[in-house]
Amino acid sequence: MTKKFKAYLSIYLSIFLLFTILVQNVHAQDLNINAISAIALDCDSKVVLYEKNAYTPIEIASTTKIITALVAIKCGDLNQKITISKKAATIRGSEIGLKQGEEITLKELLYGLLMRSGNDAAIAIAEGVSGSVDEFLKLMNEYALEIGLLNSNFESPHGLDSSNHYSTAYDLALITAKAKEVKTFNDIVGSKDVVADDHNFTRSYHNINKILSLLPNSTGVKTGFTGKAGKCLVTSVKIQNRDIIIITLNCTPRWKETEKINNYIEKTYKYKKVVKKGDILGKLILKNGDKNVEMVSKRDIIVPVKSDAKIDVKIKKPLYELYAPISEGEKIGRVDVYANNKLLLTQSLVSKNNVKSKTDFRLRFDKIKNFILH
Repeated sequence: MTKKFKAYLSIYLSIFLLFTILVQNVHAQDLNINAISAIALDCDSKVVLYEKNAYTPIEIASTTKIITALVAIKCGDLNQKITISKKAATIRGSEIGLKQGEEITLKELLYGLLMRSGNDAAIAIAEGVSGSVDEFLKLMNEYALEIGLLNSNFESPHGLDSSNHYSTAYDLALITAKAKEVKTFNDIVGSKDVVADDHNFTRSYHNINKILSLLPNSTGVKTGFTGKAGKCLVTSVKIQNRDIIIITLNCTPRWKETEKINNYIEKTYKYKKVVKKGDILGKLILKNGDKNVEMVSKRDIIVPVKSDAKIDVKIKKPLYELYAPISEGEKIGRVDVYANNKLLLTQSLVSKNNVKSKTDFRLRFDKIKNFILH
């Protein structure tokens, strides 16, 4: 991928993000978090519930392994057996004790990567999926752009300190929200202990992420620590049956501060359905269509709001003329949701029905009819 292409793609993604999911940044004046950077993000709506320096690039240590796992699951074969190289077996830092020449499935390596934070597993995964670490890094950075990360760059699959390896709390939250869509990922990060014989693994694994025991509503995700990054923690929690991502970066009391953010969200926010899937939100007259086209949302729009928030829903229709044919599911407008006059999120609306073009006979007939009536 050329630098010029990356630049154009970044501009495109910035515009795309602006017009598909705009988030309201909530600066909680009553919440003091002892971290260099932090964020809480609703997985589904991508609404930011709390943030502190969340858009500032920062070292992220082993939380890098979240995107490493995502790329491996997307591009690799979980049943593939990977031969452990000398490079993987001798990497410094946290490890699961891989030996040169061992053959281990990609699936097991992912458990070692996410539960034990194995740097040796990270190298083995990169080499097994792409043939080399450098080729795997290309996949990581391309995938980062694909899912909308505009302030991240990855120089390793493990996250050890390096000069140009960074992300932001916001980008990391987007990565994690994407990961929460993947069952394999959730199964791993939500496990406290995995017994070798139960999975036909070479080893048993105990999850080093203490948040699973400290927070009853926690469902994962990943710890991290290096000298520059400090102590980091990416956590997913269930609140009102919704997935929330909480991230604390360079945060010595990471367990305590994560719990503090969790409690703040539980007390402060309620979820409100503002648009129902399939409800007709407007109609558009097509220039040459045989009928009107109806605007609907493809899903329920449920947003987290504070108890005293005033919610407004505004339907935006295209300012230009639309022409048939229009296919069912085609984007034809958008809905904007406001909380206390601040834009909370925006989402595309689609056509509920197919609309065909009028026949030549029908067009001539309508012209005659309009002439007579007017």
